[in-house]
Amino acid sequence: MRILVFNWRCWVNPEAGGAEVFTREVVKRWVEGGHEVTLFCSGFVGCRGEEVLDGVRVVRAGGKFGVYWKAKEFYRKRFSKEGFDVVVDEVNTRPFFAPRFVCGGERVVGLVHQLAREFWFYETRFPVSYVGYYFLEDWWLRGYVGVPMVTVSESTRRDLLGLGFRRVFVVSEGLNFEPLRVVPEKSVVPVVVFVGRLKRAKRPDDAVRAFGRVREEFPSAELWVVGDGYFRGVLERLAGEGVRFFGGLSDVERRELVRRSWVLVNPSVREGWGLNVLEANGLGVPCVGYDVAGLRDSICDGVTGVLVRSGDVEGLGGALVGVLGDEEFRRRLSKNALEYARGFSWDRTAEEFMRVIRGVVNEG
Repeated sequence: MRILVFNWRCWVNPEAGGAEVFTREVVKRWVEGGHEVTLFCSGFVGCRGEEVLDGVRVVRAGGKFGVYWKAKEFYRKRFSKEGFDVVVDEVNTRPFFAPRFVCGGERVVGLVHQLAREFWFYETRFPVSYVGYYFLEDWWLRGYVGVPMVTVSESTRRDLLGLGFRRVFVVSEGLNFEPLRVVPEKSVVPVVVFVGRLKRAKRPDDAVRAFGRVREEFPSAELWVVGDGYFRGVLERLAGEGVRFFGGLSDVERRELVRRSWVLVNPSVREGWGLNVLEANGLGVPCVGYDVAGLRDSICDGVTGVLVRSGDVEGLGGALVGVLGDEEFRRRLSKNALEYARGFSWDRTAEEFMRVIRGVVNEG
């Protein structure tokens, strides 16, 4: 089949996140399976307007906001004449509204990793936050209720069904390395690791505050903050003794740090799934996180990690202390995490997604 994907970013964009990892791992496997894939996305400083990455034709135009109307323009001028079978409209807060302008007989399938919801209050200012949370997101998604939608967690599936969506398919996330066979050697001192973009909605400040409780119990403990973003300056001013900032790292460097840590902390306001949780599990590291959409899907409470009431910083610190201070419990969580991670692969993810697409196309 010939597949056109609309997404706001490609995976080499400096601002790329977990959604782009998912997109890359899936579409490159579709290409390996004999399908033709074109990705239309926004540009960035120094990028090419068009190139082939992992066998995928990548076409770029517009910026963070302009990419949406550019998608419609490129479809009208180019893509509508190329004979695509399927258009995948990837929703990252704002959709491309492909059902409104795709008119050449292609089937449209939506892909949404998570709803923005609380993100509006963390990443935008009033009154945009209020309008986005109470009106804008629901209004944007209303035009998709009859479109087959793919998502990555049962939490998001329930969110979409609650908005009136009729056909929502859940496909699993993947892991792009082989999980370790045994729990590896750990750092000599207790280490909590945070991995993610340093932005308000990820709540790394909660991780830093919770670590204060950890230091009370374990004076030699360290918090390793892996990632970068606009919130870093605030965190550096907030951080006390034992907090180390590593910035953005390569996959190899990041995994080496995570492998040596004792526990991952994820206090995000919500996740599509939490790829950093699954990656940590594959390295024999359990996770303590908030009981929010996405994380309650990726963390098996009491089995591969611990869930804490969202926003309860004191509880988050207490849960971290509980994992760090109980070696038997921590090792059990670590072993379970390794076993859990072995059930995930991008090959399976790509095939599950393709099965949905085949079903939609055959209906037509």
